Amino acid sequence: MPFYVSPEQIIKDKADYARKGIARGRSVAVLQFADGIVFVAENPSRALHKVSEIYDRIGFAAVGKYNEFENLRVAGIRLADLRGYAFDRRDVTVRNLANAYAQTLGTIFTETNKPYEVEIVVAEVGDSSRADQMYRLTFDGSVGDEHGFVVMGGSAEAISTHLQEHYEADASLADALRLAVSALGHDSEEPRTLTSTQLEVAVLDRTRAQSRKFRRVTGTALESLLSETDAGS
Repeated sequence: MPFYVSPEQIIKDKADYARKGIARGRSVAVLQFADGIVFVAENPSRALHKVSEIYDRIGFAAVGKYNEFENLRVAGIRLADLRGYAFDRRDVTVRNLANAYAQTLGTIFTETNKPYEVEIVVAEVGDSSRADQMYRLTFDGSVGDEHGFVVMGGSAEAISTHLQEHYEADASLADALRLAVSALGHDSEEPRTLTSTQLEVAVLDRTRAQSRKFRRVTGTALESLLSETDAGS
């Protein structure tokens, strides 16, 4: 006769497996600021992105196993494009996207032997900071409605503690970026100073005139923001 394993033990083992995989990855911080939402990831790779655009006002960030969250990213883009084409671009909302991701991750977690080793955040910038939305989704399909900031990855607790002590809702982009970079460097007992070459930064900027609010911050623009924050600190 086959060995019996209780459903509770199976779920626990899957969750422990997924958490260990996620804990090995570098962290990502997503913060609201006065003019939108900024995504800051510790990511030295220029080719394998942790942060991406999904649709006009919607951004995506992830930690964990790259091929798995890349599958989710592509599926989200296809879903958003299909809904926008079939109905209207305004009908593409981050809430619908979060629900779709939750169903997908929940199904994978319960019906397959190996869960996805990922955590993701999907965020939508509104016409005002009160209209901004951020949702955090974990490997089992759980959804959290986040406000202010959210951190994912192996050192999320330590980084979140630093953010809780220093976060200001109406900060400028430069100040929010400085805080995020500082927090990502407080992932251990010995704080680190991260440089622009170690960072992947993108913004959902509500002040942009065009419908697409997502833009990456790279090169001299990123260095300028970092030097601006350094000069003011």
